[in-house]
This record gives sequence, C-alpha cells and structure tokens, in this order.
Amino acid sequence: MIQKMRNISLILVAILLTTGLGAALPQETSGLAGSQKQNPKQEQHQQKRDEKKQQNEAKEQQKQAGQQQRRQRQVDQQQQRQAQQQQRVAQQQQQQQRVTQQRQLEQERQQPRIQQQRLNQYNQQRGQQDRLAPRREQLLQQQRRQAHLRFQQQYQERLRQDKINLQNARSYEFSAPNYRYSRSGKSYQTNRYGVDMLRQAVNYGYEEGARAGQADREDRARFSYRDSYAYQDATYGYNGYHVDLNEYRYYFREGFNRGYQDGYYGRSQYGSNSNGVFSLLDNILQQVFNVQ
Repeated sequence: MIQKMRNISLILVAILLTTGLGAALPQETSGLAGSQKQNPKQEQHQQKRDEKKQQNEAKEQQKQAGQQQRRQRQVDQQQQRQAQQQQRVAQQQQQQQRVTQQRQLEQERQQPRIQQQRLNQYNQQRGQQDRLAPRREQLLQQQRRQAHLRFQQQYQERLRQDKINLQNARSYEFSAPNYRYSRSGKSYQTNRYGVDMLRQAVNYGYEEGARAGQADREDRARFSYRDSYAYQDATYGYNGYHVDLNEYRYYFREGFNRGYQDGYYGRSQYGSNSNGVFSLLDNILQQVFNVQ
C-alpha cells in the first residue's frame, strides 16, 4: 500500500513538473518574439548613427577641401607676388643698365675734351718746373751737393724722354670706371688703366725717392725730401691718360717719401735694393693705394 502511494506521488510530481515547463515555454517564446520585435528599432537607430557619421565625414572632407583651396590660393598669391617682384627687379636692372650705358657714352664723348685738359695741365706744370730747374741746379752747386745735382739732372733727362713719348702717343682705349679708392676722406673712381697708372706713380716715386735719399746721404746733407726737385715736380711717368695729374702727383710723392727714407738711412723698410734697382714692397703699395 505504501509503495503504491509513493508511485502515485511520483506521478503527481512528474505531472506538476511537466505542467510548469509547459507554462514556461510560452513565456520564453513570448520573450523571443519581443526581442525580434525590437530589432527594427535598433536597426533604425544604427541607420541614423551611420547617416550622421557619413554627414560628419562629408563635412570634414568639405572642411579639408576648403583648407586646401585656401592654402593653394595663398601659394598662388605668393608666387604672383614673387613674379611681380622679379619683374620689378628686372625692370630696375634694365633701367640701371640703360643709365650706365648712357653715362658711359657720355663719358666716352667727353674723353677728348678731358684728355686735352689733362695735357694742358701737364704742359703747364712742365713749363713751371723747367723754369725752376736751373735755379735748383745753381743752389745745389752752391751747397756743394754734387750727388743730388747728378740725381736731378738724371731725373730731368727722364722727364724729357717722358715728354717725347707723350707727344708720340696716339692710342687711347676708353674703359668705364669700375674701381674705387679713397684718400683724405674722399672717394674716387677709375678704370683698370687708371689703377695701373696710380700704382706706377707709387712705384716710380719710391725709386726716385730712394735715389734722392742716397744722394743726400752721400752729400751728407740734412734729411729733407720735400726740398728735392723730383718731389716738387712729381710728374715722372705720367702719360696724361685715365687719371688727373694731381692724383698722379699725390701718389708719386707718397712713394717718394718712403723711398727717400730707405735711401737716406740705407735700409729696406719699405722696399728692396738689388744692384741699384729699387722695388717697393707689395704690402706697402697696398697700404698706400688701397683700391677695390
């Protein structure tokens, strides 16, 4: 009997369990169905998010495109300004070139007149010095300065040869001034021929000064380079071309002063003496005549 009741109880429990599971299944099915009903909304939200993302990406692309266009406009404007600047510079250079050419043509046209003025100045200077030469010779004889007298006579002979060479000269080559030098606080311009002429003036002055200094030392005369006829004349080597006479005489005297000191004191501070051939040192020449 008891066993029978246990079997009945087991059957009831099984029925109850079966009934509970049956009730639960519809609920789970209902939950799944509800979940399936929510998917379209999620899809709409996702679609909206995608659309918004695409809009943002499109705006960002437009922004970048706008920035690129602005940068390109800036580059174009900069290139345009550079081209305009280059054009202005080229126009200025052309204008300067035309002015330079006109100035050169004007200078070339004026050269015959300037050349004649220089020759007139040279001839006038030569006339004055030629009239003074006999007096200088007489004074040297009175002072018994035979060595300096011989030097002056030799210098005068070199001047006479200079004058002959200048009279026979016929060629002249014009060149625009493209060198600059300064003295006594003033700036001057000349061409390459003028540079050679002024360098020659310093060198010739040194040579003549060294001879004059040696002569005064031999005569045991006092140190006085300014009293020398050659220093006062200072025209030896001048040919009348490319530089004014006063410029030539200035640099001749600068060389003469230094040569006289070396000759008088028997030293080689400013130049050298090789068997009577005097040469000014290059660095001294650069100091006396600094040209750029």
